[in-house]
Amino acid sequence: MYEQQNNNPYVIPFSIIIAGVLIAGAIMYAGDGGSLGQLAQVGGAVPDTGNANGNGVAAAGQIQVKPVSGDDRILGDPSAPVKIVEFSDLECPFCAQFHTTMRQIAEEYGKSGKIAWVYRHFPLESIHSSARLAAHGTECARELGGPAKFWDFANMVFERQREGLGSPLFLRVASTIGLDSAAFSSCLQSGKYNDLIDQHVKDAFSAGAQGTPYSVLIAADGSTTVINGAEPYASVKQKIEQALGK
Repeated sequence: MYEQQNNNPYVIPFSIIIAGVLIAGAIMYAGDGGSLGQLAQVGGAVPDTGNANGNGVAAAGQIQVKPVSGDDRILGDPSAPVKIVEFSDLECPFCAQFHTTMRQIAEEYGKSGKIAWVYRHFPLESIHSSARLAAHGTECARELGGPAKFWDFANMVFERQREGLGSPLFLRVASTIGLDSAAFSSCLQSGKYNDLIDQHVKDAFSAGAQGTPYSVLIAADGSTTVINGAEPYASVKQKIEQALGK
């Protein structure tokens, strides 16, 4: 038996779904560095749980997105009138697809200061065994090379996702983008960013996320619109234009 998501043809074996339910029916902290389990979908639309109406506009008070701050991983002007907060998983194939969309959006709207793209981690560890380590990789890249290397690392991992995620790929990517291999390897295995990743996961659930990719567009007036799953460029563009018109 298989389940097909609404927006994307990502097919998940029923046995994996059941395992995910058993493992992640509650948000559990595992200690020793931390690991948050998730009951989540990949690629498809988030089921209607009362967080948004049919237009994807959040009902007042029901979606709580942690305010964007200087601690975030931001591409674009932090003071832009529209912010898109994305919760993503580097091992998720539809996140890779949506990442391409967002890079196009950032190219069109980011350079003119109209939007800021905010990336937060949401590794679905019950089905993506390397997702947390990949999230660590982005943070190590940022630590060793600055904010631009965070995005360079994420971009290249998504581009090379089909090679199979894991330490060997992450080390190759780090070397390719000019990071010190020994320092990166040490950081990657340190677990120092577990608390940060766990906090991002908590933020994702508070924002209504039940799968990846999941994004919330925040307009200048504070209103929020859900970008549900790997929506196509035209759909995201329409929501941005509506937000800019407020």
